[in-house]
Amino acid sequence: MSENTVRYESAVARYLEAWNAREPDALAKAVAAAWSADGGYTDPLADVRGHDGIAAVISAAQEQFPGFSFRLAGTVDGHHDIARFGWELVDGADGSAPVAGFDVITLDDDGRIRGVHGFLDRVPT
Repeated sequence: MSENTVRYESAVARYLEAWNAREPDALAKAVAAAWSADGGYTDPLADVRGHDGIAAVISAAQEQFPGFSFRLAGTVDGHHDIARFGWELVDGADGSAPVAGFDVITLDDDGRIRGVHGFLDRVPT
């Protein structure tokens, strides 16, 4: 496994950890570990910068989908300071994944996320 592969996979693991952090303090710590201080997050429903904005987007998603968690779907791929990966939002009660997407992240020199460009592939009606 190459050094860059480990870098990409580690960044994505921290990203998913943030999306799955439930308690406010744990969420704040996970966002700070995953994103650079001026990092951003953009998808069809949000466009925010900074740790507080990112944590607010994550909290809103958790409120909309209580009992759900994010998981990696497939493998992480990347080059230079860019990585891409698929994810699913999984219902803890029945294991279904009614929401799925694909994200592209850019990393800073420390391996923290500078930006996320998210796409929603499957959403409930």
